Amino acid sequence: MRYALCVIPPIDFFINIKPKSMKKKITCFEDLIIWQKAQDIAVKIYKLVEQNDFIRKDFSLKDQFKTASISISDNIAEAFEYNNNPDFYRFLRISKGSCGEIRNKIHFASRLEFISENAAKTLLQELNILGRQIGELMKKVKLKIESTKKAHKGRNP
Repeated sequence: MRYALCVIPPIDFFINIKPKSMKKKITCFEDLIIWQKAQDIAVKIYKLVEQNDFIRKDFSLKDQFKTASISISDNIAEAFEYNNNPDFYRFLRISKGSCGEIRNKIHFASRLEFISENAAKTLLQELNILGRQIGELMKKVKLKIESTKKAHKGRNP
């Protein structure tokens, strides 16, 4: 596993930056580690559903797995590209919801014994971590939105 984390890291973890003396400016969504992790998870899900005979034959479930898994990174990318905090927050929220949707599908497929308990456990752990990381970034963005509103409110009597 490329990202073996047990705790929610500070915000600096979500973006590719170096120590303060060597900060790298985030210029594109590809710089966001949460986007990179979401892409990695989508690749694992795509491979899982294509290699699994049960899921591959269930076209509806296969399509739902694929759509929801790529939706995570799609919404992170879209959030970044809008270049404003309210939209960034809104699309991060959708992305976090897609993490939950995939987790639900993994639980379902595991109960049907379409995927092994071990494979399910690994994917669920990765998705839980990613969901928490997206949630932490959402908190930071929301604070930024609130501080911007307060600053504007202070200027307009």
